[in-house]
Amino acid sequence: MTLQTREPIETTTSTPLGEAVPPTRHTLTLSPINKRRWQNFKANRRGFWSLWIFGLLFFVSLFAELIANDRPFFIEYDGHWYWPAFVTYSETTFGGDFETAADYRDPYLQKQIAEKGGHIVWPLIRYSYDTHNLDLPTPAPSKPTWMLTEAQCKSVVEKKGLKSCRDLEYNWLGTDDQGRDVVARLIYGFRISVLFGLCLTIVSSIIGIAAGGVQGYFGGWVDLTFQRFIEVWTAIPSLYLLLILSSVLVPGFFVLLGILLLFSWVSLVGLVRAEFLRGRNFEYIMAARALGVSDKVIMFRHLLPNAMVATMTFLPFIVSSSVMTLTALDFLGFGLPPGSPSLGELLSQGKANVQAPWLGFTGFFSLAIMLSLLIFIGEAVRDAFDPRKTFN
Repeated sequence: MTLQTREPIETTTSTPLGEAVPPTRHTLTLSPINKRRWQNFKANRRGFWSLWIFGLLFFVSLFAELIANDRPFFIEYDGHWYWPAFVTYSETTFGGDFETAADYRDPYLQKQIAEKGGHIVWPLIRYSYDTHNLDLPTPAPSKPTWMLTEAQCKSVVEKKGLKSCRDLEYNWLGTDDQGRDVVARLIYGFRISVLFGLCLTIVSSIIGIAAGGVQGYFGGWVDLTFQRFIEVWTAIPSLYLLLILSSVLVPGFFVLLGILLLFSWVSLVGLVRAEFLRGRNFEYIMAARALGVSDKVIMFRHLLPNAMVATMTFLPFIVSSSVMTLTALDFLGFGLPPGSPSLGELLSQGKANVQAPWLGFTGFFSLAIMLSLLIFIGEAVRDAFDPRKTFN
């Protein structure tokens, strides 16, 4: 009698009670619930495409110096290569007479470069946000170049030795009352507005989430003390305080960011506090406390993810409100320093120059489009985090 051995049975990690060995998770893969949220977000076509459009506009504005600049992107002169958009050169570098920074729009300097067989590569728009066009066909604020007639352009065309209006440097959306290109100021103003809104939202959200989490988790006297402090703090008239601080401090990006941060951090405190108050009585939280898990671990690992679901739906709306706050302050004259590119300053120009409707229309439509995109993104994020919504 011969004994036959059984064939070896291949073992797997699967058992009737589940997986005995946890699967390897990759850091870049989404969890099933986050995959469902992403699918819900994409199902909202308006919000999905708004995110792409807004992201593309913001990405392009980050390279504003390469799109709208009064300094060339590249110069070849006397056998050498120069990059004026990134490096400041003196006028003597290109055969000038002074050691001051080169003015590349000066016809004399352009002639010096051309005599050496040099080449100049200009950006798409040959104006920066603070470039004053001194050769306007009409008094500032000047119409968009494509709206001008040959009679209006005649003096400038003859002065520069050109043939017609088409040969002029275009101001696609005209100029403001100081002869500065509107498109250039719009690109730079959009960038600084979005960056300001993102910075204010991120920093204020971190402070607000931390304060709300401490209130909701510990409760008692901690919660009561914070609530009374917030009631007194929010009662302070922020505009009056801003006026007082503006008379003492020099207005700037970070000064304005710090002042507005003093009052904007309370926007998420109530929401996060309510989520922590609700979640601290869950059975698994009480079990974790009984097992000796530290308060820090419970707050960050177990309660904070639940609170972030509701918090994330508010972030796009907070960004839009931050942008509008900066715009309103710039419109009133209490925002960024004079001359800075700003959408609020563009609206103020439109109010002061009713005879130049392109200023008001440009400011209105740029703000309307930007805020509409942010609202559509916020609605899509809200649908994505709503467990009651499913899309086929």
